[in-house]
Amino acid sequence: MTLSSSTQDRQAHWLMLLGLLLFLIGLLTGFVSGGLANPRMGLSAHLEGLMNGMFLVLLGLLWSRLVLGARALLVAFWLVVYAAFANWLGVLLAAIWGAGVGMMPLAAQGMSGSGPQEAIIAFLLISLSVAMVLGVILVILGLWRAQK
Repeated sequence: MTLSSSTQDRQAHWLMLLGLLLFLIGLLTGFVSGGLANPRMGLSAHLEGLMNGMFLVLLGLLWSRLVLGARALLVAFWLVVYAAFANWLGVLLAAIWGAGVGMMPLAAQGMSGSGPQEAIIAFLLISLSVAMVLGVILVILGLWRAQK
């Protein structure tokens, strides 16, 4: 199943738009990071928003060059979007809650949240890691196929 170029162009547009939105969210996170329960983790959330936002914009710029089927493009799109936003959210929640020692011991600085808080953070960080790796593999495959 192939994807029409207009659908792929719309996905590229959304990647850039969502990337800029996440970049803005990262900027705004920087304004409040010092007032969170763990300011160092707040700084990490700020940086995650900026870096993941730029990553989505970059993907949007190269998206039309990918040679993948419609399903693979759709899966790759949602994997990277989920991973980018979950990365920012997981780290931000850890900063707000003063948690994250289980998954991010250096940034958590020994701060530990409740069991459910630590579980939410762990779920977000583990699931985003899997999603990001799979999404990037699909993007690399799409670029690889484009050069043939």
